[in-house]
Amino acid sequence: MTQGLFDLKGRRVLITGSSRGIGFALARGLGQAGASVVLNGRDPKVLAEATRTLAAEGLDVTEAGFDVTDPHALDAAVAEIETRLGPIEVLVNNAGINRRFPAVSVTPETFREVMSTNVEAVFFMAQAVGKRMLERGHGKIINIASVQSELGRATISPYATSKGAVRMMTRTLCAEWAKGGIQVNAVAPGYFATDLTKPLVDDAKFTEWLCQRVPAGRWGNVEELVGATVFLASRASDFVNGHLLYVDGGMTAVV
Repeated sequence: MTQGLFDLKGRRVLITGSSRGIGFALARGLGQAGASVVLNGRDPKVLAEATRTLAAEGLDVTEAGFDVTDPHALDAAVAEIETRLGPIEVLVNNAGINRRFPAVSVTPETFREVMSTNVEAVFFMAQAVGKRMLERGHGKIINIASVQSELGRATISPYATSKGAVRMMTRTLCAEWAKGGIQVNAVAPGYFATDLTKPLVDDAKFTEWLCQRVPAGRWGNVEELVGATVFLASRASDFVNGHLLYVDGGMTAVV
């Protein structure tokens, strides 16, 4: 009975930005838990390769290539997926970017680029999927936040601002949609070794600082985000709403 609470068999999950990195790891993990996974990305070749890789592992995957930063295209993209495959029961808002500059050097264009992907796309994806979930009376939305939803750090002002916005968006959508049978939660990763963080991973000085700062004493592995996401996508979290689940090796727990 307990194991069944985490079974995702028969659940269709759309994961944005899932052709690589954290999104790809989540797609694999949720697929292994039984979900039918819809991969999303902007690069057709990378997206197709990711789909082939997971399909070769025996997972139920398909692809939907669209740009999450085009808010006018999202409703049509979601409608096409649901017409072709069936209802989206879980949305994982994973797509995100970071641009590192001193605050005095951030241009309006850079700031808007980060907000477009990390805030606007998250909201309008949630809107496009959420209104259909409300009609059906159930659904789960999982936003990928960050330790920077809570902690500040130099040179990433736009990113930290955007992830703080995701935290509050998660809570306000919970306040509005919980009675409609929708759970809106967030996973907040700490520092994980990915292609995007490779320059930091390879920076011995930064890695030394990180290992001293994080109680676990190491970088996270992307596979370690799967358990939290499966929990929030499954029946086990049916009374969990508006919550940020930090997966950070204890980073936000200590000074």
